[in-house]
Amino acid sequence: MMKVATIGLDIAKQVFQVHGADKAGWTVFRRKLKRNEVRRFFSVLEPCVVGIEASGSAHYWARMLGGLGHTVRLMAPQFVKPYVKSQKNDANDAEAISEAVTRPHMRFVPQKSIEQQDIQCLHRVRSRLVTCRTQLINPICGLLAEYGIVLAQHPGQVRRSLPTVLEDGENQLTSSSRELFRSLYEELAGLDGKIADADHRIKIAFRNTPDCRRIAAVEGVGPLIATAIVAAISNGHAFKNGRQFSAWLGLVPRQNSSGGKSRLLGISKRGDSYLRILLIHGARSVLFRAKSKKDKRSLWILDKQQRLGTTKACVALANKNARIIWSLIAHEQEYRYAA
Repeated sequence: MMKVATIGLDIAKQVFQVHGADKAGWTVFRRKLKRNEVRRFFSVLEPCVVGIEASGSAHYWARMLGGLGHTVRLMAPQFVKPYVKSQKNDANDAEAISEAVTRPHMRFVPQKSIEQQDIQCLHRVRSRLVTCRTQLINPICGLLAEYGIVLAQHPGQVRRSLPTVLEDGENQLTSSSRELFRSLYEELAGLDGKIADADHRIKIAFRNTPDCRRIAAVEGVGPLIATAIVAAISNGHAFKNGRQFSAWLGLVPRQNSSGGKSRLLGISKRGDSYLRILLIHGARSVLFRAKSKKDKRSLWILDKQQRLGTTKACVALANKNARIIWSLIAHEQEYRYAA
């Protein structure tokens, strides 16, 4: 049997497809494995390069196979798709992965440690809770409007105003509707408590991570953004420079260039949309405070706002902050304020 140099592993919940190739790219074996057979199969192989699509549970398998001595490389599924020959099936997908992982200019997804997974899981849960709270506030305000009661659709306003509405005996709420809105208020209070608990745990992770504290010195970056970025990119070494990191976040313009003519469109919106939204929201808070400042950074922000408008200025600042953040993490530098 020829020596295996690269393996393409097509992961799933229960059935896994493996495609092994030698250094010349010739097929050595094709195997279909059950979930409980994967570890045993790779434990008896000599260390080699294993390619996996960055989909569900990919980071778990990367850590497990890496612990067995293999070099694991994760790739975005859209970069693997061009290498699929003929019809799409598990065997062809595994073969495409084994070929794509050998390409010299392939872009690989940084692997996440257990600590990064913990923080990212916390962020995803918090984001879901915030969405649930919004989905609760909207019907509360909409149903109250049918009784002639109008509340501002803001969590703080609803939280403060709803108890007063329930205690007011002169409005048109009936006893049945009061009980209904009281139960909705209790549900809202429960969500607020869970979100506050998630925020507290994020702050603890922020204080325990030096990289988070380092990048939080940048204006527009707080514990929420700092922990989310470190959970996503760790030390930043998966990117060559800040522009590549910014492009990964989808904060750079899309191109539609041909014939030597460059044509730039709106931002690409590729990559991690959660991080991109957080950075833009953080930039918006900085932009609103820049009016009272005279330093170089604030003047640059105000000039962007005047020429491009508020929204584009926020995106431009988010792009700038992303590049600064990458530099601080990758080179372990401290942020220097612009005079």
